[in-house]
Amino acid sequence: MNPGDGTAQAAAAILQSGAIMLGAALVFVTLFRRLRLGATLGYIVAGALIGPQVLGLIGDPEELTSVTEIGIALLLFIVGLELRPARLWRLRKDIFGLGLAQVVLCGLAISALAYLALGISIQAALAIGLPLGLSSTAQVLPMLRSDNDLNTPQGERAFSILLFQDLAIVPMITIIAAMARTPPDPSAPVGLALALYTLLAVIGLVLVGRYILNPLFRLVGRLGERELFVVAGLFTVVGAAAVMHALHLSVPLGAFVAGVMLAESPYRHELESDVEPFRSILLGLFFLSVGMLLDLTVVAARPLFVIGLAVAVIATKTLLITLLSRAFRSSWTRSFRLGLLLSQAGEFGFVLFAQATAALLITPEAAALFGAVVTLSMAATPFLMRLTDWLERREERGAADLDGPELSPETSAIVVGYGRFGQTVTQMLQAKRIGVTIIDKKPSQIELSGEFGTKVYYGDGLRLDLLRAAGAETAKVIAFCNDNEGGELSRSAVKAVLEAFPQASVMVRAFDRRHLIELRGLDLVLAERELFESAVVMGKAALRASGIPAAEVERVDHEYRMRDCDRLERQRQTGDIRAGWETSFGEERPLPDKEATPA
Repeated sequence: MNPGDGTAQAAAAILQSGAIMLGAALVFVTLFRRLRLGATLGYIVAGALIGPQVLGLIGDPEELTSVTEIGIALLLFIVGLELRPARLWRLRKDIFGLGLAQVVLCGLAISALAYLALGISIQAALAIGLPLGLSSTAQVLPMLRSDNDLNTPQGERAFSILLFQDLAIVPMITIIAAMARTPPDPSAPVGLALALYTLLAVIGLVLVGRYILNPLFRLVGRLGERELFVVAGLFTVVGAAAVMHALHLSVPLGAFVAGVMLAESPYRHELESDVEPFRSILLGLFFLSVGMLLDLTVVAARPLFVIGLAVAVIATKTLLITLLSRAFRSSWTRSFRLGLLLSQAGEFGFVLFAQATAALLITPEAAALFGAVVTLSMAATPFLMRLTDWLERREERGAADLDGPELSPETSAIVVGYGRFGQTVTQMLQAKRIGVTIIDKKPSQIELSGEFGTKVYYGDGLRLDLLRAAGAETAKVIAFCNDNEGGELSRSAVKAVLEAFPQASVMVRAFDRRHLIELRGLDLVLAERELFESAVVMGKAALRASGIPAAEVERVDHEYRMRDCDRLERQRQTGDIRAGWETSFGEERPLPDKEATPA
């Protein structure tokens, strides 16, 4: 046989498999998107259909899994790009407090359930329960990103837990290796060596990012070649993943650290847009492989048992995460939603079950059984999210007797949010007899305003259909005065309003500097920090009370505004919140005294 024939056949087989997988993904993801069940479930169902258990169109899906795991690495890299070290430091309590509590409590609770219900050894129960206590980073993060929830308090809390779960892979591998009934792999580090290697690898990646990657991207940026950005971005992810894999460490963790190191780079937005298509494709193929690896014979042999295990995992994690989130001062509604969002088992369960099988802690049949539990719990997540949406709509129906903005008269101004900020804006407009349509989504605020004779209409003022009903297509002014507590005034949401109503002057109450930077580049008439002016007024009053002459108070006011404006522009250009800090006033950086003018 001619060797060239074998190569040609292999190439033809790859093309055929690729066409089948992409075609199945296209059909089922489109269908499940239309049904509002999410892309992840579409990929899993498509994989199960074309896999060896049903149609048998793809022979060996395990070969695909090793390649598509790069998709998870790319996902963590993109998330890392969005998280500057300062933001990670701000989230430290959620990462190492809530994240640690979730991993420990959920892992031990499910291990105890497995021990009591299945009558297995403690070692086997831990090998099963600890992986099931983890959630699916590959499923949850894309859901948060697609809904623009990743930068909200709820999204940050979910991300913090997921990040700690990724960090927990290292000690879990160590625990399984310590309980192994086989001689350890001499090439793989264990125990303190594994932790030390991980720490050294992270430090090495940090140093490489600071002294090699950032200068490299500056060079690529000066050359202006788009293809080089793509190559450099993929090299960064694959290189970090390869180093961590060679050291038997967490591949996604390496990619995440590489992303964080480039989060300060002015080219991070271009990097994100260049890597995103590869992430989407490979992550989709990963979920296809999850569906293909699902052992349907195990499910068919004991369907009620498998479903019962999946329900037990989901219920246990939902309960514990809800209580933990509530203990960390989230509301019951948000805590319950977070519990449902993270209730599934995660993709690292497949990896840890394989290691537990190799360590003779569980049988291959048990690994297949609990792999099916992982897949079913992941498939249930879109339905659980629809449950939370239904609960939210049910809460809204409690306000159904309140008038919506479709009943409002046509006015030239729309004010969204009638708290202390919106009340001031509204009253100033009404001072010149300008008609205002006021929209708020808090029934209590609407009822209180009604007691003072102010008509406020109920609804979510960021919904385009609701704004149209309020007359936004003819309005001269649309002022968003809500407090952005849930992160709803995101860049994408405001951009959609600008595109839908180009004739209106759109104004936004920004929460802080970060929110203002996020809105940069949008065609807003005004985006003002909510506390800026009041803080300046108090600062001027404090100067006067300290005996500073009025002329100097005004000079400080003017200089502060100029420097703050300059800092903000630098931060917008670089994406670095510390940019221009040296120009701000401080104990060692006072405003020089004004020189006396010669007579």
